[in-house]
Amino acid sequence: MANLSSPASSKQKVAYFYDCDMGHYYYGPGHPMKPHRLKLTHHLLLTYGLYRKMDVYRPHRAGAEEMARFHSPEYIEFLKRITPDTAAILSQTTQAQKMQPGQNGGASLSAQMQRFNVGEYTDCPVFDGLYEFCSIYTGASIDGACKLNQGDCDIAVNWSGGLHHAKKGEASGFCYVNDIVVGILELLKRHARVLYIDIDIHHGDGVEEAFYLTDRVMTASFHKYGDFFPGTGDLKDVGVKAGKYYSVNCPLREGMDDKAYAQVFKPVIQKIMDVFRPGAVVLQCGADSLTGDRLGCFNLSLKGHAECVKFVKSFNIPTLVLGGGGYTIRNVARCWTYETAVLLDQHNSISEEIPYNDYFDYYSPDFKLHLTPNGQENLNTKESLEHCRSVILENLQTLQGAPSVQMHETPPDFFTKEDQAGAMEEEEDADRDRSGKSVSASAHSAAGSGAMIAGNDGGLADMDVDGRSDVSINGSGGQKAAHPAEFYEDDKDNH
Repeated sequence: MANLSSPASSKQKVAYFYDCDMGHYYYGPGHPMKPHRLKLTHHLLLTYGLYRKMDVYRPHRAGAEEMARFHSPEYIEFLKRITPDTAAILSQTTQAQKMQPGQNGGASLSAQMQRFNVGEYTDCPVFDGLYEFCSIYTGASIDGACKLNQGDCDIAVNWSGGLHHAKKGEASGFCYVNDIVVGILELLKRHARVLYIDIDIHHGDGVEEAFYLTDRVMTASFHKYGDFFPGTGDLKDVGVKAGKYYSVNCPLREGMDDKAYAQVFKPVIQKIMDVFRPGAVVLQCGADSLTGDRLGCFNLSLKGHAECVKFVKSFNIPTLVLGGGGYTIRNVARCWTYETAVLLDQHNSISEEIPYNDYFDYYSPDFKLHLTPNGQENLNTKESLEHCRSVILENLQTLQGAPSVQMHETPPDFFTKEDQAGAMEEEEDADRDRSGKSVSASAHSAAGSGAMIAGNDGGLADMDVDGRSDVSINGSGGQKAAHPAEFYEDDKDNH
């Protein structure tokens, strides 16, 4: 492990996880969460050529047992059962039951919708493919953690992950399955201590709650606090029992700019590295802390946001990098593309001009990569930031060295080679049934987790299930697919 007290840059192997189906899921009209942003990001990575410098994998889809490592089995079973059709029927049944109390046809599932905070009148709607959506992004985080555990990469990137609000038995804040917690549990199989860092504008409440009682995971969240969702993350919230002082919260006010953010982020993370000495890091890079976000109120540029990524990378610790919030989707794509370049040490060489791609019009009118912060006032005063910083550093100083754990035999990875071989055989059988042709398992070359996808040039050939190309990367007349996930009524992000 590198000397944590003196960050140093070095060439690190990066693995990137992407499933082309992710961009097609649709929360519904008017909903601010848009999985389509992942396709915009992916196309920028392709046209900038960054994919050629990474190992690119299609993740496996997490099963119910994997997601139930953190979530209650009853909740995961509910996510498997619920569909827009059943939700609509339940809504009608509920109305009928009000008139005829003796009838209780769908009462159980209807009660579960309320209990699990899913459905109409919540911020977590039921949409087509909900369970598969959760399965894909959670599988990608598990695969990234497995690759890190196996030493197959130094940095694993899953921009579809980072859904930090989901609780053990409850959806929250557009998040259904907490892939971060599941990924951390995987990392804990090999690492005595894992550090979670959250630079989303919203507090990482679901992750903090999951590890509030333990000293094996330290959570550090830098977020807007005060009359702002989810309302948690006070400076005084530090963990309890064995986890006391292992929850770090830095509550901030609106207008946060690059300079002020770095002044609090860097000394806090440096102190955590010195005291906690993590074996692995999970970094949630929610892009709603950028300037101009539809739901955010910070004023960070791409460079200011990415400076956090660059600083964490400099410690040379195995790192799982995840997405998160971000609701001005053209800026989300800009941010995660630039931060991928930072992870690859390519940020000084990529062009400021957005390269032509299938979603080029989204970046009008300037078609530039970087954002210019607006004139918003920074309500974080020098005194308020100094208070946060000093309290956090004082709390960390009370920790008596890095906690240790008794050594045990390492549990197996979720997605083992045997599991993968079985999945390949099933897939071959299915393909043979459909077409009468055999599919070679060698086309799915992967060791342990995720299937590596290689195009003719060694990069990603973003193919959908029937083998048609999903992207043009040569700049010759790309055309948007007419999928509802791309179009939002009265939404300026379409232009």
